[in-house]
Amino acid sequence: LNLPQFVQLMETFVGKGTSLPTVKSLIAFIQEEYKQTEEEKMEQLKKVHRSSLLARRKLLLEALFEKWDKNASGFLDLKEVDAVLSTFKEGMEKKALRNAKRHLCLRYPQPSRMGKLSPQTFQTYLELVVSELSGDEDEVIDNLVEFLNASVERSHMEYLQHSARRKWLHSIQQAAETSGASLEPVYRAVFKVLSQDAEAHGDSKRISAYIALLEENQISPERGRILLRYVACTADDAPYVLNQILYRDMEGVSFAAVEEGKPIHVPRVQLHGNIHFWNYDRPVGERRGSFLVLPLQDARWRVFGILGLDTLWDECEKTIFLTHEISFYQGVSCAFSSAYHHVCTRENILQEMLTALDWLYSRTSNIHTVITYFVEPGQDKTCDYALRKMITADHTGQREIHTSSALLLRKENLLRDYLFKCTDTSQVIGTYLCGEYHFAVPLRDLSGQALGALDLSIGHHQGLLPHEHKDLQKMLKIVQAACSEILKMSSGETEPIYMLEAENVASLRHAGILFHRFMLQDLRECI
Repeated sequence: LNLPQFVQLMETFVGKGTSLPTVKSLIAFIQEEYKQTEEEKMEQLKKVHRSSLLARRKLLLEALFEKWDKNASGFLDLKEVDAVLSTFKEGMEKKALRNAKRHLCLRYPQPSRMGKLSPQTFQTYLELVVSELSGDEDEVIDNLVEFLNASVERSHMEYLQHSARRKWLHSIQQAAETSGASLEPVYRAVFKVLSQDAEAHGDSKRISAYIALLEENQISPERGRILLRYVACTADDAPYVLNQILYRDMEGVSFAAVEEGKPIHVPRVQLHGNIHFWNYDRPVGERRGSFLVLPLQDARWRVFGILGLDTLWDECEKTIFLTHEISFYQGVSCAFSSAYHHVCTRENILQEMLTALDWLYSRTSNIHTVITYFVEPGQDKTCDYALRKMITADHTGQREIHTSSALLLRKENLLRDYLFKCTDTSQVIGTYLCGEYHFAVPLRDLSGQALGALDLSIGHHQGLLPHEHKDLQKMLKIVQAACSEILKMSSGETEPIYMLEAENVASLRHAGILFHRFMLQDLRECI
């Protein structure tokens, strides 16, 4: 038990009407009777010490990755890392490096084949290297990190550029986490970051940017199995680009970037001959500039769209994208991918909740309302997190999805403190509010922390009927199992597994059917 969980356990045990002397008596009893053997104490100290070392190691390797990733591209070149590692201890550990590389390729075949190291794969690679070296593990990793840190030098200007870019990239993820499961704030954050960088580090280029996502081609299948639909772009390009569709048989290099999984840079579009221009109002003689298309890839390196940039609006002669700019734009595409999948995961969980609520309300009428909340980061230092209302459902069949709901802050919602206790402890909390009984149930992420909470009200009833209580427990169990599955698929930890024919469709519908799939599995296990 952590501290909030222990306090909640004691509060539940004591109850609300207990006198202060009784509480003090219980505390004295626990302090006197709670005994810990020397073995238990040593085991606990070892566990705390190990956790501390692992947390320190994680911070060290994250800082090392950021120092090496000088253009904030989001990945490191595997060959460059190998070249430096091969000189560790004057090249005496090459066998250990080969073994570590072999294990890395087995664990992460796709990144290894592409020669890219994400922060996670970089950390894993160094840990594999350390495991192959002799000596105390913590001492070896400290020496290795010190060596790798010393191998990278950065000027003051490079440091300032890197710091600004890291801050801007963070704003994209922040937009996703505070968006209320909407992609619009994420799109705006991406275009703002690109504009800021072009002005600060790109000689004030005037750039256009657009995002296109892959879809199954159900409009004109004869023109290719998939298409690219332009879902967002910079304001000046909206009349020409927004909602346009690029088919595989049309001019352009975007599908080549999709297939190769690599950026394609066209320094001078007027000399290329295979560029698709959406702005037909621009005369052919004025179609000059640089064009860059970057693939958008998920956690398993599968391409799901493209990020495009060009300088056709810029009237200056020197508008070619430089290497450090292209590297940073790759970092933007990585940041957008992470933010995009965060929002999609939230959308899928909401879809799953709607399906679960329909199932629940078809079996019970004594649960008056169910409100679904998501946890979001706090907007200032005085608030560690907030709760955003996402769905309200009631026994009359009403369902409301809140698209612009206000945040619940702990300090402003003392009567709703049970919701915050639920998210603090990841435990079920029950209480009376205005004469109605409420209980808050956490929605947990893969680490066991609450990513959301369900506020269920049974009105003035003392409790649910036995069959209603059983159905509610089953629904909550299935919801958590489906939620965990959605999170695993989003993180790339597992591949989607389709057991029902209806699941082989768009992800939102799949998320809804996922609830029924787990319900079917549960039924099979009971037979």
